[in-house]
Amino acid sequence: MTMLNALTVSIGVLAAVAVYLVLGPLGGQIQIWAAFIAWGSFYHCGGKFAGLRNTVTGSLFGMVVGWITLFVIVAVPLGGTLGVPLWAAIVVGVFVAVLVAAARVPAFSVIPTGVYGFASVVAYTLLAGHLSQAGLTGGGLANPAISVGLGLVVGAVFGYVSELVAGKLAAAA
Repeated sequence: MTMLNALTVSIGVLAAVAVYLVLGPLGGQIQIWAAFIAWGSFYHCGGKFAGLRNTVTGSLFGMVVGWITLFVIVAVPLGGTLGVPLWAAIVVGVFVAVLVAAARVPAFSVIPTGVYGFASVVAYTLLAGHLSQAGLTGGGLANPAISVGLGLVVGAVFGYVSELVAGKLAAAA
């Protein structure tokens, strides 16, 4: 079996397992789309253990930076003075610059992984209506950082496992 065919089987089967687990036993609280973003990031980072490490550290760092960005937007009351669009633009610009500047640190050197994490937590927070101090700091899986962060880690791990399974399938053929 070619490696592409092995990846096709491995990723297809594991994607079905991931969706079943997230929507079934895990109750839909972990964001499956965040898992798929991290899964893609794993392969974007070249796979192997380095791809897993870069995806987990980079996407979680980006998610934390995104969460802090949102918290600053809602916690610092300059939106009333400057207008929310301008205040949000300033805060996002500053924290995205921090995200990129952090690429000097080897653990955060793959900038796209940080962007994936940042975008994931911002998107979920806005779409789920959690853009408030209470929404951002709630406990458990209602907290966007926890729900998205778990999804990112789960996806990276599924990427790693899918590569291992594909390697075994290709070698066995």
